[in-house]
Amino acid sequence: MGSYTKDNIMKKYITIALLAITATAFSQQNAYDAGEWFKFRIHYGLITAGYATLTVENAFVDGKEVHHVKGVGKTTGMTNWVFPVEDHYQSYIDKNKNIPYRFIRKIDEGGYTKDIEINFDHQAQMAEVNNKKHGTIEEVQLPDNAQDMVSSFYYLRNKLDTKNIQIGDVIDMNMFFDRGTHKFRLKFLGRETLNTNFGKVSTLIFRPYVESGRVFKEEESLTVWVTDDENKMPILIKADLMVGSLKATLTEYKGLQHQFKIIVD
Repeated sequence: MGSYTKDNIMKKYITIALLAITATAFSQQNAYDAGEWFKFRIHYGLITAGYATLTVENAFVDGKEVHHVKGVGKTTGMTNWVFPVEDHYQSYIDKNKNIPYRFIRKIDEGGYTKDIEINFDHQAQMAEVNNKKHGTIEEVQLPDNAQDMVSSFYYLRNKLDTKNIQIGDVIDMNMFFDRGTHKFRLKFLGRETLNTNFGKVSTLIFRPYVESGRVFKEEESLTVWVTDDENKMPILIKADLMVGSLKATLTEYKGLQHQFKIIVD
């Protein structure tokens, strides 16, 4: 009987341990995975200026399994006649380490063009910058845990502790693009319930600090609303530009990893 009791106790401990491991695993699940797709309407008030999409696919880079994220933005209608824009961004992100191995930026914004591919060697802390427009290749020092313009957003979706975040909290990280590292800062502004195309949604409000000058009015010109759930899905972006205020509103989505929480009155 004593042996039987010990066996039962041991089984209970094993069961509890397995439950704890499972709960931890689920709590550490990625906010996104291959198959996720977002579509945004970019607009000045009621005037549609264009559309943008974000797509996540599976891929490999040098034998490593990665998420291949593609971002495409294009103007439409009259805006395309006045100021045509076609931007392509790609990032290859390690599925386990949440760091980028390759970043591609190919843009044409009213004649202002860039065509750059960056390959990251995090172990050697070097980035190879291939400027295809000018036909140059150079190596630039890379800091620890550097992200690119696209991977930084997906990194934050996975790693940001939104349950314990407080208003005014600031997140700093290293972002590498074009030819060097830039300090990226994100400030938490609070929570808000938004009326969206999908219904009422609880959101978290963030302020990414951006470089003022060619596009943005000032450092605090960008505001982002993401869903207050495990998806941390971008649902509204507002930018105060040199020539007015622009919004990007989520209009379609598919392939979410978690339930999209809509408030039912």
